[in-house]
Amino acid sequence: MMILGYVCLILMALFASAVVLSPAKLGDVVYKSAISTEMKLYGFNKQVVNIGEMQISLYKNNLSQRETIMMLHGFSSDKDVWLRFARHFSKKYNVIIPDMAGHGETGFSKDWHYGAKAQIERLIKILDHYSIDKVHVIGNSMGGMFSAHFALDYPERTLSAGLVDPAGVMSPQPSDLEIMVSNGRNPFIIHNRAEFDEFYKMTMAKPPWFPDFIFASLNEKYQGRRDELTQMFSDFHHKEMLDNSLDQINCPTLLLWGSEDRLIHVDSVSIWQAGIKNIQVNIWPTIGHMPMLEIPKKSARVYTEFLESIYST
Repeated sequence: MMILGYVCLILMALFASAVVLSPAKLGDVVYKSAISTEMKLYGFNKQVVNIGEMQISLYKNNLSQRETIMMLHGFSSDKDVWLRFARHFSKKYNVIIPDMAGHGETGFSKDWHYGAKAQIERLIKILDHYSIDKVHVIGNSMGGMFSAHFALDYPERTLSAGLVDPAGVMSPQPSDLEIMVSNGRNPFIIHNRAEFDEFYKMTMAKPPWFPDFIFASLNEKYQGRRDELTQMFSDFHHKEMLDNSLDQINCPTLLLWGSEDRLIHVDSVSIWQAGIKNIQVNIWPTIGHMPMLEIPKKSARVYTEFLESIYST
């Protein structure tokens, strides 16, 4: 199925080239078409949930009577990053993958708040909309931090917590991101293609292949979102930290990490592991910040085994 996605990329590129699009516009058209194809192949459809404050865009399959997994993306990312991981669960679980406020097709407003507590309350409203009582929640980076907050604030609605290279604690060893931010440069705030290329290399050690016009499109989008990303980063970065409350998370918890993560240092594992009693840990060598995208099949297998272990003990 992944190969079909690449075929779609190539065919759309040839078509779009024929109508003389700019590289960035070409990348946008091809990327959206490829994602739409993969979404349908993997058994998902796009839905919009009105929670009053905003309308949240999300992917969902059609297994509402099964246990639910809710997957949360990281900062500046969107729901698309979970698709190749989520495909491994779409036939057994009810899966919800939202674009959290400020991201993806949910959009941004300067009047919204982007901290953990505010985002968790929005997620609860999504679950209430679908009359879902309890969930397995799994998140990457910022989404991992929000998953931990969800488990902490709503233990009665949490079946388990999956934390994939999560933010939310102070690492004993600063990451490349933290060093750059402390020196006055936030790599998420992009001004030119060179800065985007530098940033992208920080996000994954083994990224999936994309043609250059996809990067041209992403670069353009990041540059157009500088003010938005600055506000959102300020709302959540080093705010509502979890260092002193990890021992209050009592649900089964899985911590996944790539040892080559440059955005959040792998040394953070020691803090999570010391704080949460009921925790399993898996660290992959040579993998970076986004295992669910770098090694979707392998990371899905570990998560599947974790979910199955909950009911075998």
